[in-house]
Amino acid sequence: MKLLGIGSRIDHPEYGKGVVTNVSNKHYWVTFIDNGLETIDLDSEFEVIEASEDDLDTVSLFDVERSLVEILQKWSDTHEKVAIADKWKGGKLILEPGDNLANKEMPIETFFHKIVMVRDRIRVMEQKINSSKNLDDSEKVDLQQYITRIYGSLTSFNVLFKNESDRFVGERSK
Repeated sequence: MKLLGIGSRIDHPEYGKGVVTNVSNKHYWVTFIDNGLETIDLDSEFEVIEASEDDLDTVSLFDVERSLVEILQKWSDTHEKVAIADKWKGGKLILEPGDNLANKEMPIETFFHKIVMVRDRIRVMEQKINSSKNLDDSEKVDLQQYITRIYGSLTSFNVLFKNESDRFVGERSK
């Protein structure tokens, strides 16, 4: 049995005409005109309308997307999805000046996103300090204490976080 390449056109007795959009070791992923995306076994019965040559270097869009997500998760500032507490969803932050100037409003989710980005960038900075070859241990400890104090200054925003594990933690009293 010769494998069909991505772009091959087939006519399946149950699903009708379609195009192969991905090939795995067990299945073809085929987008059918009338039935949308379906996975069918490699040895399924179907008529080949037009075969594309299978190229060993062919990569599907799914594979590219999955690889890109993995790379971004590994190397970007944001490493995880953080949930806002349910009571704040759809809310807004209103900053009201002391004098008779106009209020500033923004969706609470926008503000929350900015707080999460600050937290993530502090974590990245902490990792860079800890892995630095140019700092000695006492300098690393000194900088780590500053970071701990920064986290402590940000604990007021913990009310926004849904999960306790996502919250800021500063110095704990002994």
